[in-house]
Amino acid sequence: MADNILPEFLTIVVAHALAVASPGPDFALVLRQSLAHGRRTALWSSLGIGCGLSVHITYCILGLGFLLKSSAPALAAIQYLGAAYLFYVGLQALRARPRSGDLELAPGPAAPTVGAAWLNGFLVNVLNPKAALFFISLFPLAVSVTTPKLVQAGYGVWMTLSTIAWFSFVSVVFTQEKVRRRFLRHGHWIDRGLGVVFIGFAVSLVLAKLN
Repeated sequence: MADNILPEFLTIVVAHALAVASPGPDFALVLRQSLAHGRRTALWSSLGIGCGLSVHITYCILGLGFLLKSSAPALAAIQYLGAAYLFYVGLQALRARPRSGDLELAPGPAAPTVGAAWLNGFLVNVLNPKAALFFISLFPLAVSVTTPKLVQAGYGVWMTLSTIAWFSFVSVVFTQEKVRRRFLRHGHWIDRGLGVVFIGFAVSLVLAKLN
């Protein structure tokens, strides 16, 4: 059994790294939070994303992932709910207005609270059907049923912490003074572009389901 743990772990590390680094709703959200509201908001959203991911991992470890995979109505509900939330986030981003005055680097008055920033990251991840499907597919393929639950939990801790670390890194990069000032000069257009991205994710999810 011990001989299987390292190959399992390496498979999970590689698959998760490719998934988390690929552009998606999580990345778009952290980018928007970094440029529009600053580092603190982006970091709390990154923490929320990690917590949302831990929910997917938990139900897979408990075996609920197998039930979801075999239940078409449950998967459809996740997809439609996630698409609706991404569409809402996209509409909010499309309403972005040009910044007036100095391009300050600290979060402005309109910045969300710490709790709201965390909740935004949490909901974008936990309601992302692609994230759910990734873990529902990954665990049965990569993790043996004989692997102890404690070891599986260790895999989950690794993925959660590495996700938070990655998006925290993204937050720091895009809140560097030079980088952020360049982006913020046209920040409202970037916000609106990301709004289109969110809505595009939502529409693609619905179309995929209908097809």
